[in-house]
Amino acid sequence: MANDTRFRVGPSSLTEALYESVRRRIVTGDIKAGEKLTEVRIATEYDVARPTAKACLERLVVGGLLRRSAHKTAVVPLLDETEIRDLFFSRGTIERAAVAALAGTRTVPVEAERAQAAMELAARSHTFDAQVEADIAFHSALVDGVGSSRLSRMHQIILGEVHLSMGQYQAHRTTAPEKVAAEHAAVLDAIRAGDPGAAEDRLGEHLDHARERLLAVPAPQAPTGEE
Repeated sequence: MANDTRFRVGPSSLTEALYESVRRRIVTGDIKAGEKLTEVRIATEYDVARPTAKACLERLVVGGLLRRSAHKTAVVPLLDETEIRDLFFSRGTIERAAVAALAGTRTVPVEAERAQAAMELAARSHTFDAQVEADIAFHSALVDGVGSSRLSRMHQIILGEVHLSMGQYQAHRTTAPEKVAAEHAAVLDAIRAGDPGAAEDRLGEHLDHARERLLAVPAPQAPTGEE
């Protein structure tokens, strides 16, 4: 490579560390829509073996962060308006069920509290990457906090595309970060109050706002030419 730019990961659980690093680069927009990711590219940038790079790419494909047709190179997909609306419909169905169940027992997951604290800190410091990671952690914690392995699996199926939409449209940059944190806090307050209807409403309003923020941002342009 001309600049010999290599991204380093620790020796423990190499495949997991590699996956997290590449996932984060896609989510934050460092790797953009339309970019191709090959075993050679990943192996070279991270100085890992090709089988390790292959395992990482396969996991990203399964998680929806990459798409690959038969015999084609994996590419970061560009989500259009129709896909985003469908994504939020599916996401809302799962997450509304989760917060209603949590409110029914007044259970606020510890991990959701931690993610909320991280979101509020990131909002004060205006750290975009940290806001995205805290947002993802918050919603995952709400679903996982129900304790239903099937509900969590359904959520995991679409979570990769949720991450992808955040990175591609970077909607967190189009609103005051304190607003997102406040919407999260309203969901937690409804859960603590033991009001399933209010929890669903606050969660629904939050997701509606998130969807409209995404759709208000001009669609990113995929790069032209071959990698």
